[in-house]
Amino acid sequence: MKALLPNIWEWSWFSEEKLLNFNGHLLTVGEHRILVDPPPMTAGDMAFAQQGGPVDYILLTNRDHEREAAQLREAFHCTVIVPELDGKEMALTADKTCRDGELLPGGIWVVQLAHQKSPGESALFLETGKGVLIVGDAIIGHPEGSLRHLPAEKYADLEKAREGLRRLLKYQFDSLIVGDGASIVIGAKSILEKVLA
Repeated sequence: MKALLPNIWEWSWFSEEKLLNFNGHLLTVGEHRILVDPPPMTAGDMAFAQQGGPVDYILLTNRDHEREAAQLREAFHCTVIVPELDGKEMALTADKTCRDGELLPGGIWVVQLAHQKSPGESALFLETGKGVLIVGDAIIGHPEGSLRHLPAEKYADLEKAREGLRRLLKYQFDSLIVGDGASIVIGAKSILEKVLA
């Protein structure tokens, strides 16, 4: 578990198949402790996550990031929230669903992205510091210090997918926290602008 930003920590599980880190994030926002897209946790990670209070929510950004959500919901006795458009396509039965523009606990905004790998693909926006965006499969942090989208075959239409991602540029953010690869904590918006130009 490593600190990325004030009140945001990351832990990772390396995928031999994808040759990338699959990342989970722990957010402490207001009175809430929230996990995002959680991969497997060590006992140490679990203990760290509960320091300062219980985990009360798990947020998933898309149908393919169920990861360890079911097991951790049971371990932490918390609520799982998933994008409404992806909920029916998951093995996990969510406690709640969310939709575009919704304000989640802790002041986290849901930003649904059109034409992505899954219909409900959503980013999470926090107006903390200089602005933080958290993404699941929308953007990959690879190689380290750079950003890219998924391979073209993952989309029905790559150009429409790129257009859908341009919505992220309407937000003011300096940090882009990724579910896959390496997060960028400073200067992320300008890097993303170049990728989507």
